[in-house]
Amino acid sequence: MTDTITIGIGALSIDDVVNVARHGAPVEISPDSLAAMEATRAHIDSLAEGPDPVYGVSTGFGALARKHIPQDKRTELQRSLIRSHAAGSGPEVEREVIRALMLLRLSTLCTGRTGVRPLVATTYAAMLNAGLTPVVHEYGSLGCSGDLAPLSHCALALMGEGQVRDSEGMLIDAAVALPAHHIAPVVLQEKEGLALINGTDGMLGMLCLAIHDLDRLARTADVAAAMTVEGLEGTLTVFAPDLQELRPHPGQAASAANILAVAQGSEILDRAAERFAKHHVQDAYSLRCAPQVAGGFRDTLDHARRVAGVELSSAIDNPVVALDGRVTSNGNFHGAPVGYVLDFLAIVSADLASISERRTDRFLDAARNRGLTPFLAFDPGVDSGHMIAQYTQAGIVSEMKRLAAPASVDSIPSSAMQEDHVSMGWSAARKLRRSVDGLARVLAVEILTAARAIDMRDHRPAPATAAVITKLRETVPGPGPDRFLAPEIEHATQLVVSGDVVAVVETETGALR
Repeated sequence: MTDTITIGIGALSIDDVVNVARHGAPVEISPDSLAAMEATRAHIDSLAEGPDPVYGVSTGFGALARKHIPQDKRTELQRSLIRSHAAGSGPEVEREVIRALMLLRLSTLCTGRTGVRPLVATTYAAMLNAGLTPVVHEYGSLGCSGDLAPLSHCALALMGEGQVRDSEGMLIDAAVALPAHHIAPVVLQEKEGLALINGTDGMLGMLCLAIHDLDRLARTADVAAAMTVEGLEGTLTVFAPDLQELRPHPGQAASAANILAVAQGSEILDRAAERFAKHHVQDAYSLRCAPQVAGGFRDTLDHARRVAGVELSSAIDNPVVALDGRVTSNGNFHGAPVGYVLDFLAIVSADLASISERRTDRFLDAARNRGLTPFLAFDPGVDSGHMIAQYTQAGIVSEMKRLAAPASVDSIPSSAMQEDHVSMGWSAARKLRRSVDGLARVLAVEILTAARAIDMRDHRPAPATAAVITKLRETVPGPGPDRFLAPEIEHATQLVVSGDVVAVVETETGALR
């Protein structure tokens, strides 16, 4: 069990989100946060008693904001809001995404700026700790006025309605699941329904998970590039630090340093150096420019990390209870800042996958692979080697290029033109998740292919490369006649996704950058 995550006035970290969403870390609410919620709730109760209309407290929602709601209808108002907005459709969203969404909504509640009672937050935390995950569907968020439908499905479960999955994945009615875990359903009061659904938590949660995964894949891409340079008997001279200083992007320097570290001590490259200088002179762009592409990827990832850090320290709701006690409307629920970086990451992921696929393809062409067999086949003609592994890569890369088309430019009006510009950040996040998976698979095929090529060379590889190949050979045999290839690709993918590829390299190189 991972350590308990305390939710308070301060910001969560990306690691906190990953630990709760993916690893089931328990959460607790700080005493300061409970006190802040109690204080701001007093302002909401005071306004609820007054004659003036206050959005979310005594009015309808969206285009119905001018409709005054009498006190005896306000509980029904909040309940109706959640029921009507829990309008998702399509496949179920992954458990880790829903848990990230719930954690981030809870974090905003705990800022004390939303006006909910502490009871709402403590009940939400109890659901997370019990492993109860509301059923949320793929479609229903436009990324503005919050991830409305996804958050509404979670709020519905808080009310004891709808369905949840327990920690074992069993589908259960919330009306049964909550009491079974000694959790009383919440009867929502003024402002609370709105506070539970008016946030960018779904798209932000997926951004945090993607940043965590892409950070590892950035280092994996450097490992793959180093293995390909080695397997193709290329040159490391282009990765020299002084050459990176001529164009001092930080990501480029880090990537080049990693490639040098991984390939350090390669007998294959040492023995091929004189032949390379005489016959080849320069490597192709996909090898020579690897740090420039991977570096741009890294720098974009750093920008996304900065945006996520700001969002994690934010209180996203409308209206909010300001520090002076006034309840006021705002536009902070708009998902544009998050949607943009989600789209940026899909673009650079597609390009990093594209250059990886091009490097793999060079191994398979006897005219370009510097003395290896066609398609790295054991008996060319009888065997096809890794011919179709590259097809698989190409299919994934082609899909990733389509996923790189930005969602954030595709605003569509809603709510009778009251909500006339939206971010589509949820859609950007959903496609990025597919891109992250695709990038891991493409890099896995490059590593699998490079390992086969290196094993077909006559000399010893670098110690770090050898460590990767040794790990791979625990589940994937070395070069030989054609075998069922799909399981080998899946084994390599699991080594990439788990972080084992980077981990075994770092036993030889120390921490990669």
